[in-house]
Amino acid sequence: MTEGHFPAAGPAGLNTSVAHNARVWNYWIGGKDHYEVDQRVGEHVAGMFPVIRAVARADRDFLGRAVRFLAGERGIRQFLDVGTGLPTVDNTHEMAQRIAPESRIVYVDNDPIVLVHARSLLTSSPEGVTDYIDADVRDPEGIVQRAGDTLDLTRPVAVILLGILNFVLDTGEARDIVRRLMAAVPSGSHLVLTHPTYDGDVGGEGNVAAMEFWNANATPPITARGRAEIAGFLDGLEPVEPGLVPCSQWRPESAAAAPVPQFGAVARKP
Repeated sequence: MTEGHFPAAGPAGLNTSVAHNARVWNYWIGGKDHYEVDQRVGEHVAGMFPVIRAVARADRDFLGRAVRFLAGERGIRQFLDVGTGLPTVDNTHEMAQRIAPESRIVYVDNDPIVLVHARSLLTSSPEGVTDYIDADVRDPEGIVQRAGDTLDLTRPVAVILLGILNFVLDTGEARDIVRRLMAAVPSGSHLVLTHPTYDGDVGGEGNVAAMEFWNANATPPITARGRAEIAGFLDGLEPVEPGLVPCSQWRPESAAAAPVPQFGAVARKP
């Protein structure tokens, strides 16, 4: 995105002088919804941690495989996508409604630029419903209450938390958010999760310095976690095979998929 896409002041609450995760992530996956400051920071982080672009693509591809699995094999018809980020090609509702046009999807984010694009781009099939909630992941009860206007919370829901818990710096708080969200949906619901790691066996060592730079030059602050901490988000749930793995290697289309320092999992609420 060039500055010309918005008036000089931008949408209300939009700060274009500081790089923001949603826009930098959009830059890494080849989108156009970003500013010069996002490109600069994105390039610097990529110079420090070159695998970040592969991480961004792998995370997006994982979303597609997870949604297609849940809609196609598990019969899920409701999706609560928290921290959706900027709309791009093959958003959650498009993939789900391609398989089941009656699917109902609620997106949640609190970034002003995401809000602007979501309202104009996140459309639905005639048989289904798509809605958008402007809310923070730290308010799970508020999210669930508003999502209940669109979703039937007596029926299974796929709760999607892709690359969002890493912005909740306190691990206990992050676990509590997952617990509260999953407590609000019935048996047969699923959690879809990705999270960056600093674990060396999947190439995560560089995340430490890259995130230090990010936290000094961009917003919001971020953290990586080890495999055991991330596995804790799945407590009380039944992981779908192959369990918690680099997201590039969760039911990959190619057996040769290389690991990335971003774990992914899909787990069922019993």
